[in-house]
Amino acid sequence: MTRIVVGVDGGGSRTRVIVADEHGAELARAEGEPSAMKLGDANRSATAVAAVVADGLRAAGLSGTLPSVVCVGISGAGREPDRQALVQALAPLHLADDVIVHADATIALDDAFGDGPGIVLIAGTGSVAFGRGPTGTYGRCGGWGPVCGDEGGGTWIGRRALSVVTASADGREPQTALLGAVLTAAQVTTVHELIRWAAGAGPTGLATLVPAVLQCAESGDLRANAVVSFAAEELVLHVRTLARRLFTDERAAAPVAFAGGLLDRRSLLRARVEHRLKSAVPGAVLDPRDVVPARGAVRNALRVLAAQ
Repeated sequence: MTRIVVGVDGGGSRTRVIVADEHGAELARAEGEPSAMKLGDANRSATAVAAVVADGLRAAGLSGTLPSVVCVGISGAGREPDRQALVQALAPLHLADDVIVHADATIALDDAFGDGPGIVLIAGTGSVAFGRGPTGTYGRCGGWGPVCGDEGGGTWIGRRALSVVTASADGREPQTALLGAVLTAAQVTTVHELIRWAAGAGPTGLATLVPAVLQCAESGDLRANAVVSFAAEELVLHVRTLARRLFTDERAAAPVAFAGGLLDRRSLLRARVEHRLKSAVPGAVLDPRDVVPARGAVRNALRVLAAQ
């Protein structure tokens, strides 16, 4: 009987799943609710992961089949206590014979470079960079969460946009197209209503303001452009730090790949990051291929299967 593996990419905006056979042939994909880890809420993440895995198996015509390996790469599981909390929350759900959990950056690196050296920059709701040097040494930069970090990510951009809007309303900053765009995105009518909206929005809600920021920047709004440029600088700093740590310095040749919704190949933010990397990290060798973290999770699952 053919053995089945499942790769899971759990983010702050959505969860993606790829179901494959023991040879790595893709059988189905599924997408569902976000499953990113929140402090003290591993059970919610586990439930969300289980639901999308079930959807993937159903799409593959394998409902009721127990996969041999499920590899879960999830945002917020970069530190061992958080990873272990999710492992324990997933155990009673019996998703597979073997369930392994990694940080989302780990599976993105697997898809981008396999066992080779490189740096993956991820920007979605949050942000993080993860890399492997020529000697096999691993490094991580960022990913400290929406309160302490995630610079250049969606939540960070949304929070910056709110600050620009409120400062503009006060007269502390010039008028900006962000005012109307943010009010529309938040579905409120006055700046004062943003206080209540922001208090209940959470990281994912704040990140929903990003399309409005990017649209205003593309239309030439100076303040929106400043927010996007600042986000690009923060993201480039992640790559530069890892290039120095893993590849000697920023001038040494270092493969760099992008992942996450904010770094889609058509996005303004990605264009700014790529342009800035030319001077800030001159050794960066950009990989144009799309990174699919769930596919990296499948590759990880296949390695576990081969070792059994």
